Amino acid sequence: MSWEIHIKGFYTYLKLERSLSPNSVEAYIRDVEKFVSFLTLKNRQKPAAQVTHSDAEDFLSFIGELEMSAYSQARILSGLKSFYKYLIYENIITHDPLQLIESPKLGRKLPDTLEFFEIENFLNCIDISSNDGYRNRAIFEVMYSSGLRVSELTELKLSNIMPEIGFLKIVGKGNKERLVPIGTEALQFITTYTETIRSNQKIAKGFENHVFLNNRGKSLSRVMIFLIIKKQAELAGIKKNISPHTFRHSFATHLIEGGADLRAVQEMLGHESITTTEVYTHLDNNYLRQIVLDFHPRAK
Repeated sequence: MSWEIHIKGFYTYLKLERSLSPNSVEAYIRDVEKFVSFLTLKNRQKPAAQVTHSDAEDFLSFIGELEMSAYSQARILSGLKSFYKYLIYENIITHDPLQLIESPKLGRKLPDTLEFFEIENFLNCIDISSNDGYRNRAIFEVMYSSGLRVSELTELKLSNIMPEIGFLKIVGKGNKERLVPIGTEALQFITTYTETIRSNQKIAKGFENHVFLNNRGKSLSRVMIFLIIKKQAELAGIKKNISPHTFRHSFATHLIEGGADLRAVQEMLGHESITTTEVYTHLDNNYLRQIVLDFHPRAK
């Protein structure tokens, strides 16, 4: 049978039997198609059943030479392995040529963070004399104080701010709700913004409950937050390549390095697994010694 027929069968298998999302199915199919393209490029056109261990190794070397990251290489290999497992499952082949192929070694890349003095410098360089500037200061105070994802920040609702107990109710991935503490200073900025600036805006229909608004009275976009950060980083003289997620990374890292319990940080970040949060633990002497009563530097 041809590769095209096998790929169509694999598509159906992923969609119906494994119930994968359309995006996941398409990603698996693209992985197989990359391998077929490689065989064609190297003049090794052959049926799937005749592919050898050497073909698979050469393919992995080839995508490595394209300067793909180890993560991308591992994902492509995983898709190709799933395809061959499917062929065995359907009794199309009896030997898996990828069985002994090892994935590239994945280093644990620590996310970019800002030092506490860089956070303070970034915040203090925001011109709060203008309405937009004060709003922006409130945005980044909240992001650093509570470790929100940018989508959670842009969708934050007035009704989900609980100043009397110092918490925000956040709707995260998969519409899962969690309560996240908000620091006193961040709460003061958000209160002043909503009471003196936002209250005097003309608000577009459907955005009455959104906290942070643009000049048209609608919610801010993720791109707008990114652009504001880039501009402010330049004004603050920060050379690091930072993004909205940098504030979330910095929030988590500063808490962990300050001695905060890993499971508490996991809960605040809304991570499903504790292993996701463990990337923030920098296991050096400073981290091991740094046990403090108030974990968050801006709460001191």
